[in-house]
Amino acid sequence: MCRHVAYVGPEAALGELLVSPPHGLYRQSWAPRRQRYGTVNADGFGVGWYAQDDPVPARYRRAGPVWADLSFADLARVVRTGALLAAVRDATLSGADAEAAAAPFTAGTWLFSHNGAVPGWPGSLAPLVTALPAEDVLSLEARNDSAFVWALVLARLRAGDEEGQALADTVLEVASAVPGARLNLLLTNGDTVTATAWGDTLWYLTRTGGGTVVASEPYDDDPHWREVPDRTLLAASRTDVLLTPLKEPGDALSSAGAPAPSREPLT
Repeated sequence: MCRHVAYVGPEAALGELLVSPPHGLYRQSWAPRRQRYGTVNADGFGVGWYAQDDPVPARYRRAGPVWADLSFADLARVVRTGALLAAVRDATLSGADAEAAAAPFTAGTWLFSHNGAVPGWPGSLAPLVTALPAEDVLSLEARNDSAFVWALVLARLRAGDEEGQALADTVLEVASAVPGARLNLLLTNGDTVTATAWGDTLWYLTRTGGGTVVASEPYDDDPHWREVPDRTLLAASRTDVLLTPLKEPGDALSSAGAPAPSREPLT
């Protein structure tokens, strides 16, 4: 379900990262190479990016397939950014929320996307509603599993958790409630990218000339792409990538008890 990508690094055109690569996110909307669930991502798309000296990201989202939006290629050609998060959507369930259900979701300086699905939604996650303030539940941007998972992450971020802790604890909480959930989460604040690999593919690349890309799958055949092991938390900056194994549901991720992280060599 879905494909997504995030980037932090030297300023680049949106199209350089999303459209121009031979297997970029644009092409992944109809011909993904490594998607394990679903075949076509035509139920909406979105891109969020950061303008210079503005910490609050802009968004462009649509309910239909990216290839049907004749304005997007022109937008992607001229808009430049040092950080972005984009996604193409294969809906878990059909619904009426249109582009509101398309990632990226946003709050403050954050952009967020979910690649995966929560079986049995919405009933399977009903027990977790009590973990959220009533106002957060009533103001969900869309009625889908991804928007609810984002609400769980956002509640932790607003409570002061660091990005990695917020993603890890949310994944473990949801996976404990719904063991079959696929929870590849992607989050950026414009300076760093944080992600989880939990049930689907995740890769990263340090680009020649600087910058880090984190994506559901490689957008080209560069041999420097590296696959992230399943059940792993990734934290990336423009120059560095840190991988930390995630424990199984029921085990808390903490500095005292978590497996030692590995700092990946960047070549």
